[in-house]
Amino acid sequence: MSISPFFLNLRSAYRSEMDDLTFDSDGRDVLRQRLAAKRKEIGFLVQMMELSPEMVAVIFHQGFSFRQPAVMDHLLSHEADEFPAWGEVSDGIEMAPWARELAQTVLKAPAGEWFLTLAAGLHYMAGKPDAAFAGRGGDDAREDDSDEGDDDYTGGQDDFNDHESDEVRGDARDREEAGASWLEGQGFDRKD
Repeated sequence: MSISPFFLNLRSAYRSEMDDLTFDSDGRDVLRQRLAAKRKEIGFLVQMMELSPEMVAVIFHQGFSFRQPAVMDHLLSHEADEFPAWGEVSDGIEMAPWARELAQTVLKAPAGEWFLTLAAGLHYMAGKPDAAFAGRGGDDAREDDSDEGDDDYTGGQDDFNDHESDEVRGDARDREEAGASWLEGQGFDRKD
């Protein structure tokens, strides 16, 4: 499975967002309550879906069931501006009734189809064990593909970071800054 740098980067941001939502300061699991509260804010959240998609995508947690893994694997190989149409992806996705209601609100937004495609990709990745992403970066990928002249080596996350364009780094910083500003507006302290 080939995963685009775009999805690899968002995967860690999405996991961090889920981790932040899962436990309160006393260590109690409050994920269900926090997700319910976020889902009620869908009208506001659609404004953030292009700037901080990982912060909005969490509202669909456990709302997707994937019937066509090959379609999802193919989606993960695309960059943000190359996504297949939502209709092509959604045929292989079964949505919980509450998720369908949220999706109808999202689809009314200008980038709604793009965002739902992205959210489906993030949820599909979240359901995969970490072993599915082994060899996508770090020394393991280099050891497995150590044959000189091996044209099949596609590089990993470390290689991507070494050659990452300024535009991609800037977009990630912009998303991080927008997310931090939004959290600060919600009453949270800014992390430095």
